[in-house]
Amino acid sequence: MLSARSLFQEILDHDESFRLFCSIAAGGESQGGWENGRIAALVPASERALAPRIARHGADEDKHGRIFRALLKKRGLEPVEVPPETDYTMLLERRGIGLPHDRLRADRPLTVRDVITYLAHSRVTEQRAAEQMEMLRGYFADHPDVGRAVRMIAGDEENHLAYTHEELLRFAAAGHGRYIQRTLRACALAEIRVHRDVSLAVMARMGRLLGWSRARSALLAAGIRAVYAYERLGGWRRMVTLRTPERRDALGGPAAPAAEFA
Repeated sequence: MLSARSLFQEILDHDESFRLFCSIAAGGESQGGWENGRIAALVPASERALAPRIARHGADEDKHGRIFRALLKKRGLEPVEVPPETDYTMLLERRGIGLPHDRLRADRPLTVRDVITYLAHSRVTEQRAAEQMEMLRGYFADHPDVGRAVRMIAGDEENHLAYTHEELLRFAAAGHGRYIQRTLRACALAEIRVHRDVSLAVMARMGRLLGWSRARSALLAAGIRAVYAYERLGGWRRMVTLRTPERRDALGGPAAPAAEFA
């Protein structure tokens, strides 16, 4: 039976596919940790109150990277190099989404618009992350090996999404609404293309590792393209709406420890 649950179970049960999955996830999370850490250090003086929340976001992403590496270690596996065509964060940067790494490496304060650009990029990508982790939590919350990790990361992603809504609404109330909506739309339309391309690349590699038939691989690729078609026709709009979150000040405290994964 071909379902999302059976697909992820197959990936989880096979050492090499699990190794690739965790390596890709760890790489993306660690990159996000670095980006948020640099942004926290460079926020303009007028937004210094936001810096601890951005730093908390970065600490969460670093923690997620450690969790995925610890899951590999628990299985006696080493990370593999992330194939370029599966590097979600790098491909988004190449499309001009978010703040370029050259800008983050410079010791020059960001502008308020830079901060809004970062938040818009985060709002879109955290929507994707929250949805994916919620799906995995639904399938594997009680799994003996990955359940605790899935539950912890899913909760963090919900906090990240709530935080981006709250901060973007604050900036909108301060008169930046048009820029926020333009930036969100550009981010969302680029993200759905990158997500499609990365999903196709990941599934192609998983198919080779797991020995999938051409028919099965073609069916999965068709499903990925169908999701993209839906998102292109209007599904992307869920990524750009802003509403007051139920969780207020979601990143107002320290990051939850993950000592059991260290």
